[in-house]
Amino acid sequence: MNEADAIVREIETVLQGLRDEELDLFVQTIFAAGRIFIVGEGRTGFMMKAFAMRLMHMGICVFVAGETITPAMMTDDLLIAGSGSGSTQSVLHVARTAVDLGARLIAVTAHPESPLGELAEAVVHIAAATKARSEGEATSVQPLSSLFDQCLHVVLDATCLRLLSLLNEQSENLLRRHTNID
Repeated sequence: MNEADAIVREIETVLQGLRDEELDLFVQTIFAAGRIFIVGEGRTGFMMKAFAMRLMHMGICVFVAGETITPAMMTDDLLIAGSGSGSTQSVLHVARTAVDLGARLIAVTAHPESPLGELAEAVVHIAAATKARSEGEATSVQPLSSLFDQCLHVVLDATCLRLLSLLNEQSENLLRRHTNID
């Protein structure tokens, strides 16, 4: 068995445990949102930024927390916070601020019982290994939070596919919104 096969098997195992009702609520909440804000740190943050980019390609109004051009968050905005552990302090700070402002919060985490999960109105639970290797996480041959981050990327891309259908968007429209000044 090669390493790539082992990784794919791990991802498949985690994805089989996803709950359709959580994903349906996630998609519907994004679809109904006026403005969306995204937050995450480290590799998880990169996956969240990739998600923000794809949402922008789909014509959705989206911002990444902490960027210099990110506007003020307001009541009824939506924050999507990604954290494997659900206890990343910088993510929790943004999440608490959002809730205090009256924004909605969805957590994407391996630990729905975490501080982030408890703060959120909804959770997308990805039961993948994180750097903590806590009880209830899938096992992994990969280091740190690699499995969580890989599964997060797949879940977020699958979310985009569902949104494309709801938005009745075509690839040509996304391509028109893709960067053309590089």
